[in-house]
Amino acid sequence: MGIGTLIVLGVLLVIAAYAVMIYNNLVQLKHNVSKAWANIDVLLKQRHDELPKLVETCKQYMKFEQETLQKVMEARSKVFTAREKQDIASLGQAEGALRATLGHLFALAEAYPDLKTNQTFQQLQNRISSLENAIADRREFYNESVNVNNVRIEQFPDTVVAGMFNFRPALLLEFQEAEKADVDVGKLFNP
Repeated sequence: MGIGTLIVLGVLLVIAAYAVMIYNNLVQLKHNVSKAWANIDVLLKQRHDELPKLVETCKQYMKFEQETLQKVMEARSKVFTAREKQDIASLGQAEGALRATLGHLFALAEAYPDLKTNQTFQQLQNRISSLENAIADRREFYNESVNVNNVRIEQFPDTVVAGMFNFRPALLLEFQEAEKADVDVGKLFNP
């Protein structure tokens, strides 16, 4: 074997090793997106399980607020459906609706002193609020993972390897414009 052949084989070996490194990095990014989604999914499931308890507790006190309680359960159902289908676009909309109805429910609870002081209600309210905070944190992590993944599969030379192995961009979990706007606290107390 001549020196020229060895050089060509060496260059091909370096290129192959670099392509394998790119492939492995892209696989890791894809799985980071999946892991970030799974983290959100767990929290959504936990909140999904807590909401009926909250509604049942509220029903005992809020006899005239059945429409609000029904809206919470409808929004919960939409989040569940989007989560089960892994429909990121629908999930963002459903999440916005659920947070709005929960905000309205918690604001209405202010008019029911017995409900506000009920220990079960307070525990459920705190639990759901902490789940909301955790979901927000996980959304941020998910969107960051998606962004890193999407940028890498568009950058050269990663785009060549990504195209060869059919890596696809992931969807960001986006929110409705109303969700990003300032909250009108007065409107919460005067539906």
